[in-house]
Amino acid sequence: MTKPSETAPELTTEQYRVLRQHGTERPGTSPLNHEKRAGVYHCAGCGQALFESNTKFDSGSGWPSFFAPMPGGVGTQTDHGHFMTRVEVHCAKCGGHLGHVFPDGPRPTGQRYCINGVALTFAPNAATSAATSAATTRAAE
Repeated sequence: MTKPSETAPELTTEQYRVLRQHGTERPGTSPLNHEKRAGVYHCAGCGQALFESNTKFDSGSGWPSFFAPMPGGVGTQTDHGHFMTRVEVHCAKCGGHLGHVFPDGPRPTGQRYCINGVALTFAPNAATSAATSAATTRAAE
């Protein structure tokens, strides 16, 4: 794992609080809750690819949720905070706190990676971006 200072882009105050201080954003506040395009979600702290859009689902939790990470994208560790035991999810590259994983997700894994949207960036697939751009151009004409 690399040190955050070696990989960190400029983080907002909220990104720093979540990624580096293990904070949690308020539920329902992330625009990524409504992201439906095909693409990849990356760590906002270092750019590591974490989740593919085809693993995202609406869990009703108020945070972006996924049923599986990309291979090598995330790590986990036991979290005993807030008077409970949970499994914390962090970026495998920079160690940034992403959220938690719970055993109540959909098939095929049964896992729910409940991730702070502020800890993520989204990169749409090139084909998705081109189609969106073309539709926007047609609508403007």
